[in-house]
Amino acid sequence: MGQKKDLTGSEKSKIVRYLAEGCSSLKIAKLLKRDHRTIKRFIQNSQQGRKKRVEKPRRKITAHELRKVKRAAAKMPLATSLAIFQSCNITGVPKSTRCAILRDMAKVRKAERRPPLNKTHKLKRQDWAKKYLKTDFSKVLWTDEMRVSLDGPDGWARGWIGKGQRAPVRLRRQQGGGGVLVWAGIIKDELVGPFRVEDGVKLNSQSYCQFLEDTFFKQWYRKKSASFKKNMIFMQDNAPSHASKYSTAWLARKGIKEEKLMTWPPCSPDLNPIENLWSIIKCEIYKEGKQYTSLNSVWEAVVAAARNVDGEQIKTLTESMDGRLLSVLAKKGGYIGR
Repeated sequence: MGQKKDLTGSEKSKIVRYLAEGCSSLKIAKLLKRDHRTIKRFIQNSQQGRKKRVEKPRRKITAHELRKVKRAAAKMPLATSLAIFQSCNITGVPKSTRCAILRDMAKVRKAERRPPLNKTHKLKRQDWAKKYLKTDFSKVLWTDEMRVSLDGPDGWARGWIGKGQRAPVRLRRQQGGGGVLVWAGIIKDELVGPFRVEDGVKLNSQSYCQFLEDTFFKQWYRKKSASFKKNMIFMQDNAPSHASKYSTAWLARKGIKEEKLMTWPPCSPDLNPIENLWSIIKCEIYKEGKQYTSLNSVWEAVVAAARNVDGEQIKTLTESMDGRLLSVLAKKGGYIGR
């Protein structure tokens, strides 16, 4: 008698009934016309039953070990849970338990990005703060550029997904799709721009001055009164195209020179309030993991987001300068955050 396919559900039920009637495995095989070895194997497996899962005893953490973990987490920022527990010589703790313990005393965060500040930088930041401590910052025009891409900053496409729902699909590009360079300024409660730098143009001294001529001076500055122009202070950072001799001389011919052109300390984006405006705009255009398919569409999104920023928000940013200067002096030129 040759072997056949696996036993069906009805055949298994019959085997159980025949066994209850006292039939042998050989007789059952003949009645069902199945191989004797198949019947014996089924009977043996049924008698053994399923093996129960043996729970391994979990490692208990003492109060002393918890204190060691807390100290290690403070000394080892951005370390993994395994590295923290190994530094405390605590072994045998599963990852789920390690994370649950650390969750009560720490948070998972990314490292903050900031420019390096050496002793000279800090001294120049302090000198700058002392120089402009009594300045009326409502008359300062804060300017800067921002580059926006089609996909947004890395790591911004994360968020909560409901149970049973699939995460939305994101476009994947070989070269990132390029980006748009945007220039803008803020003064008191007013937004100047934003203005788009022409695609493919690299901002050197000549192209930067020409850009200011075509946008800032012709479209905004020229419309202002003589008294406004007399009191306005123009701020720009120390990018090569901004701080070059060519750009400085060109701005001087436009009447922006000496006290009307603010000196800027090195490595100090945290002191420029327009950086906070860029954050507001980026949060708006990239919310919910938004992606764009063309440079024109992302530019239109920037313009729409900028229009939604009201004067009170801008005024809050420009009025924060007094506090920023005091923070720089209190931290002896150190980084103050944004």
